[in-house]
This record gives sequence, C-alpha cells and structure tokens, in this order.
Amino acid sequence: MTTARKRFDLSVPEEDPFFYIDSDTLSILDKINIISQRHPLNVLVAGRQGCGKSSIVRQYAAVHQKPMATFQVGILSEPGQLFGEYTLENGETRYKQFLFPQALQTPNCVIHLEEINRPENPKALNMLFSILSDDREVWMDELGLLKVADGVVFFATLNEGDEFVGTELLDPALRDRFYVLFMDYLPNAVEREVLLQKTGIGDEKADEVINAINLLRGHAEYGLEISTRITLMIGEMVAAGATLKEAIVTSLQTSKDTLESILLSLQLDSGYRQKGKSAYLRYTRDGLQA
Repeated sequence: MTTARKRFDLSVPEEDPFFYIDSDTLSILDKINIISQRHPLNVLVAGRQGCGKSSIVRQYAAVHQKPMATFQVGILSEPGQLFGEYTLENGETRYKQFLFPQALQTPNCVIHLEEINRPENPKALNMLFSILSDDREVWMDELGLLKVADGVVFFATLNEGDEFVGTELLDPALRDRFYVLFMDYLPNAVEREVLLQKTGIGDEKADEVINAINLLRGHAEYGLEISTRITLMIGEMVAAGATLKEAIVTSLQTSKDTLESILLSLQLDSGYRQKGKSAYLRYTRDGLQA
C-alpha cells in the first residue's frame, strides 16, 4: 500500500470591500489574530441563518492575508474522512491524501469547518478532538504524525435548532474547545448601505426593501428568518428591474398561503393570483435576442 500526497493550492480569499461588522466583533477578531500568533486556536461562529457566519470567516482570512480552506462537515460519515481515502489504482491499493492534512500543516492557514453540527454520523468528528485540543496533533498510520502548524485558526460555523434538518447538538466536549463568536443581522442603516453598495439599487428602492424586511421580521407568525442574504437577493432583483412584489415572491422560500399573507400585509397582493392573464413566451436564444 502506498500513499499519494497531492499538493493543493491554498490561496488568500478576495476581500469584500463592503463588509460590515460591529466594533465589538471587530475587537474580538483582532484579539483572535493576536492569540493565533502565539498558538493555534478554535473559534465557533454561531448565529441566525444567513447573518454572515461564513462570510466573516472568509473576510478574516482576506483582511489578514491568510490562506484559507473550507470543508463541508455535512458530507462526513466516518472518522478520518477529512484526511483521505483508500483507492484502487492499477490493481494497487493506495491511500489518497485530501486537502485537510495539508491545510492544518500550513502556517497561518484559516480552516473553515462549515456546519460542524451537520455530519452524517456524529462519530465522524472523533478525529477532530485531538486536532482541536491542546496537543494539536494526530497520528495516522497512512500519513504519520500530523501536527497543526503555527498560526492556524480553526473557524467552525453552525446553525442550531429544530428548524434545521440534519443538525445535531454539538458535543459539549468539542464545543468546550472553542471561543464563541455570536452573529446577528445588521442594523437597518448598515444593511441599507450594504444593499446600496452591493446591488446598485437606488435610495428610494432601498428604503422600500428595508421597510418590507422590517415588517416581515416583525411578524413572528410567518415563521420566517429574513437574512441579510435574502435582503440582498431581493435588492438584486429590484435593481434588475423587478417589482418589490416579484422580488419577494422569488426570494422567499415559503408556502403559497404564507406568501399571500405577506403580500397582503405589504399591500402588494394586486395581481398575484391572476396567473392566467400572463402571456407565455418561448424561452429560446433567439427569443432573448429579439
């Protein structure tokens, strides 16, 4: 049995020029960067769906010019799956090393464990315990002793709650290894500025979108989480020429009954049910160029 050690390109992500966070979070991230210069550390980013958990990890790496690697924990079904797998090539069994061992041995690397509480099998996280502990090393017969390099920061993101299918409560012994950073939606003024900068929408339309989002967030009976991501989706649709009604209909993932209630509350219901009056056109390349 041989081991195939492929080298992967680890790059610094591009910085978002319109990324906003509050001063408290900025201060915490600064302290995280300082501590990382002394030893590797772990940060758990928790918060509502679509509030920027993944984005803040990417922005941290970009701001501090650190290489970054992201790993989808949701695909893991057995221990060691992050590290590599056995393959059969030309009748020979080989161990194929994945990106994770290289990333954790790359100085100053930012490692994003996305949705850490969503593995197919909770036991798949067992090999992370030693990597995330004070020892910062793990032995694998196939790869030898793997030690976490200086300056590495592990960011884990998660959504917790009954509404998230496939999630598990994070093992307390694992959670205890992390600093915790809580994220929430942006304040209205900041969210409006992000909307203006990222979608190209005008001031008046931006106010309409923000007012609609505030109304939706204020109606708990709808059971909707209107994230900044959805706000930007609505803004992009409006900036492209859609009406606010069209933008909301296409951006919110909810039932028809709930959507009708939302449109009524926003006084946007006119014509929503009149599907039969719409003209049907051919969706072809020639039709788009006409």
